[in-house]
Amino acid sequence: MTDRLEDLRARLRDIRIGGGPDKVAKQHKAGKLTARERLDRLFDPGTFSELDAFVRHRCVDFGMAEVQAPGDGVVTGYGLVGGRQVMAFAQDFTVIGGSLGQAHAAKIAKLMDLALKTGCPLVGLNDSAGARIQEGVDALDGYGQIFFRNTIASGVIPQLAVIMGPCAGGAVYSPALTDFVFMVANTAQMFITGPQVIKAVTGEEVALEQLGGAATHNQVSGVAHFYAADEEDCLAEVRRLLGYLPANNLEDPPSRPTQDPPGRTEEGLRETVPADPNRPYDVREVIRAVVDDGDLLEVHAHWAANMVTGFAALGGRPVGIVANQARELAGCIDINASDKAARFVRFCDAFNFPLVTLVDTPGYLPGTAQEYGGIIRHGAKLLYAYSEATVPKIQLILRKAYGGAYIAMSSRSLGADLALAWPTAEIAVLGPEGAANIIFRDDIAGSDDPAAVRRQRVDEYRQRFANPYFAAGRGYLDGVIDPGETRPALIGGLNSLLAKRESRPDKKHGNLPL
Repeated sequence: MTDRLEDLRARLRDIRIGGGPDKVAKQHKAGKLTARERLDRLFDPGTFSELDAFVRHRCVDFGMAEVQAPGDGVVTGYGLVGGRQVMAFAQDFTVIGGSLGQAHAAKIAKLMDLALKTGCPLVGLNDSAGARIQEGVDALDGYGQIFFRNTIASGVIPQLAVIMGPCAGGAVYSPALTDFVFMVANTAQMFITGPQVIKAVTGEEVALEQLGGAATHNQVSGVAHFYAADEEDCLAEVRRLLGYLPANNLEDPPSRPTQDPPGRTEEGLRETVPADPNRPYDVREVIRAVVDDGDLLEVHAHWAANMVTGFAALGGRPVGIVANQARELAGCIDINASDKAARFVRFCDAFNFPLVTLVDTPGYLPGTAQEYGGIIRHGAKLLYAYSEATVPKIQLILRKAYGGAYIAMSSRSLGADLALAWPTAEIAVLGPEGAANIIFRDDIAGSDDPAAVRRQRVDEYRQRFANPYFAAGRGYLDGVIDPGETRPALIGGLNSLLAKRESRPDKKHGNLPL
């Protein structure tokens, strides 16, 4: 027995050093942690249990029979994050570049099946050279097995992808199928084809970081949801997000202890949003003034900045926040903002987050670029997402809510359970100036002083329609509230909706306008 135990300890020591001291040193020199170091920082100390540590590849072609690959380049297992069970895999770049072969993929697929059976979140720490060329179609099938499981698990368990090294070709699609993508500055890249292939095929020259770095995918493409300066910050942010998420779609998000009184008023909100509808402000100041402890975990913070999405808590209850950002594009909704908000709304609905929507938008962004880019199709995603959502939905109109954008931002027409407005709200088909120019066109043109008549008609229209009381009188708003009373009003509304149940027609699935 003693000899057997010594043999076990020796094998485990070999496994834990991955590709060996030299490759570990090279990983550190590149500013990257090893797979096990990353898992140590992700999980609560001493709670990680490894699975399939002794798995080896079965490839005998192209000299692979002689290649030693501990764990086949990926570490899989489970443990606790914030005291709650999470499953994770970490690709080991020190072992054959973390490349994916048949056994590597089988380990990940097995872990995904276990996560789905037990109903707990799955985190993937990606750092891989891609498909293992020596294994050919076996490697490609391995990716397909993972993609299929990503899709089956979608909406059932939270899936997080953390890009901490190269992620190229087919390897990018598993992260793209997950709920949230994290990227680390300078060391993480995602792309379908690399710079050399692009140059060979198109003649275009592009640097690796510009093509697929963390800044590119957080600011330009929207592929990534979170940007981190280094791996330590990234893993801390992963832990923070997991603290908001339920284990699966059958649970509610975990309550968050707070000493912030639910009845707290915020008199400063009366001045935060300017009465002048053309003056910008930062809607995040409104959000932080209202939510528990001013804590907002923003999602997609660097992309489509004219829309703010994120997680917060109200009275200890986690909620999803969607808000127009008046300081960017005046809060207009464009293609990217539609996609950003729609995806976030659908995640919140899948995992039982009540939705609080703050509205201040003059409409959809006009222009040929938006029309040719398919704003109609993309804008429809937001309509679809809010209409489909059955979680509690509260709409609060801060200022402008014009045209189709008013409808799209969780209006009562799309199933909002509670619709509120501040006294500064203007709800209409068009802004007062545009509406008056159309409705009173002949009156203005035929007057001796068109400018004076235009001003008069604009004021008449604003008094008649562009205020919350007309909509409240029609029942489209449930109340007009003092801005300072926003927090207690939202918490009271959420409490009234705790027992909400809503059924929909049976169907396989809808046809989302992708």
